[in-house]
Amino acid sequence: MSSILQVRNIEKYFGNKGNVTKAIDDLSFEVEPGEFIGIMGPSGSGKTTLLNCLSTIDRVTTGDVIINGKKITSLNRRGMEKFRRQELGFIFQDFYLLDTLTVYENIALALTIQGVNTSEIQLIVNDITEKLEIKSVLSKFPYEISGGQKQRVACARAMVTQPTLVFADEPTGALDSKSSRILLESLEKLNQDLNTTILMVTHDAYTASYTNRILFIKDGKIFNEIVKGTDTQYEFFKCIMEVNTLLGGDINHVF
Repeated sequence: MSSILQVRNIEKYFGNKGNVTKAIDDLSFEVEPGEFIGIMGPSGSGKTTLLNCLSTIDRVTTGDVIINGKKITSLNRRGMEKFRRQELGFIFQDFYLLDTLTVYENIALALTIQGVNTSEIQLIVNDITEKLEIKSVLSKFPYEISGGQKQRVACARAMVTQPTLVFADEPTGALDSKSSRILLESLEKLNQDLNTTILMVTHDAYTASYTNRILFIKDGKIFNEIVKGTDTQYEFFKCIMEVNTLLGGDINHVF
């Protein structure tokens, strides 16, 4: 099976001359199609910088990032923008929905830009919103729905174009525990049903327990890696807690 993402010896520096910080330090790994990957690490570990570099929001200083066979580190600005629009999906902590558009219009916008016909857009939007249990709010505006529903709308928007890779940056950060659980179960279901490949940055052990592999980042390097395998979610959660404690991360006793 060909890897959907290949990260080869990437480094990222900030600053100049006498004040240089190495945020990512010779980091390499691969992601296979259909994986749900968690990226964890203490504050300042480089996990958000890593996500930004992989998702074309920022550029690496050295090394290569290859997504679906395309070396994105070789693309110019316009090429990156086109690649981002066609191949990637994004779920942010702060939703970033357009308040002047209905839920349906927010989700359908990316398909409209791609030139998909109206009847097909309706079928696609109805299907993904049914899976995410937000079909009943399609005619509402973002300010009329709950935070949990907003994040599921953002999730639908990210996945409606069937992207090669979905990046999620602390997607449960602005949600209460019930809304977080519903969102995570939805992400897990979409990962399994649609074989969607997801990379999710989180500081939260419970959130990470929904993934099937976790990369722990410390000082810009991979400190540890654990795979769920046949473990139950609770067993995987305990493994995450053990590594997180070694890293000095937040303690989370949700279970």
